[in-house]
Amino acid sequence: MPEEKYSDLAELFKVFGDVTRIKILSLLLNGELSVGDIAEGLEMTQSAISHQLNLLRRSKLVKARREGKSVYYSLDDDHVSEILSCGIEHISEGDA
Repeated sequence: MPEEKYSDLAELFKVFGDVTRIKILSLLLNGELSVGDIAEGLEMTQSAISHQLNLLRRSKLVKARREGKSVYYSLDDDHVSEILSCGIEHISEGDA
C-alpha cells in the first residue's frame, strides 16, 4: 500500500479516538438526526455538536441533508456502521 494511504488510514482512526464523536456516530446508527436531536441526546450544546459533525463530515463519516432551515445528519455509508460494529464486537469479546 502506498505510504499516503497509511497516513490516510491513521487519520481516519484518529477521528474515532474521541468519545463525543463515537457517541454521535452511535446515535446515527439508528438513523438520521438533526443537530438539535443529537445535542439533546448527548446533553451538549448545539455548537459543540456542530463542531464535531463538521469534523465527521470532512472525514466522510457522516453526510448532511438540508430540509428547509434544518440540517439532518446520517452515516455516510455502510462502512461506518461496519467499523463501529466491529469495534463494539472486539471490545465485548472479553465480557462473556
